[in-house]
Amino acid sequence: MSLAIGIVASPTPPAQAAEDELRQAYDWVPFEQADVVVALGGDGFMLQTLHHMLEARRIVPVFGMNLGTVGFLMNEWRLEGLADRLARAKPFKVSPLRMHAVTIHGEQIELPAINEVSFLRETRQTAKLEVTVNDRIVLPELVCDGLLVATPAGSTAYNLSVQGPILPLGSGMLAMTPISPFRPRRWSGAILPEKARIGIRVLEADKRPVSAVGDQREVREVSTVEIAIDPMRDLTLLFDPEHALDDRITMEQFVA
Repeated sequence: MSLAIGIVASPTPPAQAAEDELRQAYDWVPFEQADVVVALGGDGFMLQTLHHMLEARRIVPVFGMNLGTVGFLMNEWRLEGLADRLARAKPFKVSPLRMHAVTIHGEQIELPAINEVSFLRETRQTAKLEVTVNDRIVLPELVCDGLLVATPAGSTAYNLSVQGPILPLGSGMLAMTPISPFRPRRWSGAILPEKARIGIRVLEADKRPVSAVGDQREVREVSTVEIAIDPMRDLTLLFDPEHALDDRITMEQFVA
């Protein structure tokens, strides 16, 4: 039985041109009817596509082709042999984080995050955060510019740029990485089981406001945030066997 294939593309000229070529070469169905989706663009567009699936509550495997800059989550762009590539593609499960935030005004907001949840100071003053893991206080006061909680899929993104660890897919772990920590000065972060429930309480929230960002969506002036893996909303990325994401993550650790 053949797959019903949908296609989505970034609004950039290269991605739009590639979409035109593919539409002329293959048969397609609307997104709502697709068994698998081909996404054309860069890593940012891939994240947008996955978030759209979470919001629409219709999750199918996604095969990305890179028409962007880095393309860490994408395969190489090629017009030829798409059906064979999809048949041979290697699937990878990605479990998103669920962020439940309460602002200083009492507003409650829940957002998914595929790469990371980040906490960032909003003013010139440092943030002061209390950190709990499974309801146990592990850092009574972290004074810093911010903090990241990253999934394995997101560990090579913002997390890596602030010297966080690279986590292999399937490791079942999360990376917690500080951004410019002042106190405790020597604390460089932690690797936690993916089943851990992480809590962040902003100390002096009125004086030292902090924003929480789930991938690209920001909640300002948060008071408390709870973070946990959402196992009921697993996503599937498809990769060419010779260009698998786990190999890319492994080799990223040797990039100078």
